Amino acid sequence: MKKLLFTALLILVLTALAACGGKDKSEEATESLLSDGVLTVGVTAGPHEEIVEKVKELAAKDGLEIKIQPFSDYVMPNVALAESEIDMNIFQTIPFFEQMKKDRNLDLVSVGETVTFPMGIYSNEVKDVSELPEGAKIGLPNDPTQGGRALMLFESAGMITIEEGLDSNATVNDIVDNPKQFQFIELDAAQIPRQLIELDAAAINTNFAIDAGLSPAEDSIFIEPKDSPFVNIIAVRAESKDDEVIQQFVDLYRSEEVKQFIEERFDGSLIPSW
Repeated sequence: MKKLLFTALLILVLTALAACGGKDKSEEATESLLSDGVLTVGVTAGPHEEIVEKVKELAAKDGLEIKIQPFSDYVMPNVALAESEIDMNIFQTIPFFEQMKKDRNLDLVSVGETVTFPMGIYSNEVKDVSELPEGAKIGLPNDPTQGGRALMLFESAGMITIEEGLDSNATVNDIVDNPKQFQFIELDAAQIPRQLIELDAAAINTNFAIDAGLSPAEDSIFIEPKDSPFVNIIAVRAESKDDEVIQQFVDLYRSEEVKQFIEERFDGSLIPSW
């Protein structure tokens, strides 16, 4: 009797284990990534948010629900992703992403390129960089990568010369020639449009410029060329990179419908990477 009871219990246990392992890989991947069946995407407010809103529309037709989580800075989206508070983020360039991973030891990866936001120089005082006066106050982002990018932009505009070979790693200390003795003021990137009134000019990221009602094509006095290396990416945790839901989102984002939306909505201020 005891043997029969033991055998019956063993069969029940094995059956239960088999049932637990009976889900296909795509179902397991979905459950491992999605919280309550929703893909949470971190973005900075402005163009990135608008584009993902368009992706969200397409995703709904494709059976994928998306929740958009806006951020107002460049640090928290990666921190939130690493801590599994969101499932992916879309807001950053490759140099910034690589530097932040290194600085904070984050296990994140890129799964696709999105758009390029050409950085521009803006001014309420002059219409051309050549008109900037001696000792002008020039604003630029205070994070290392965006600050270096701004210095590259100032060099392209003929305002300064930075030490050769540093590119986006340059800091204000690496300026080797500043003929008009410009004063460079490092500020939070998101705050620069609001502080432009107190400056003679400033380098502003396109997403923050648009959010402040500025048109990169019409209002900038100098802008990065269209072949800028600062393309933006879709970032996820390394453990999620092969998830089918991630690929589903990437395919939707990099679709012709979204490309057309970007070209019509932003009129050349943003450049699709596909």
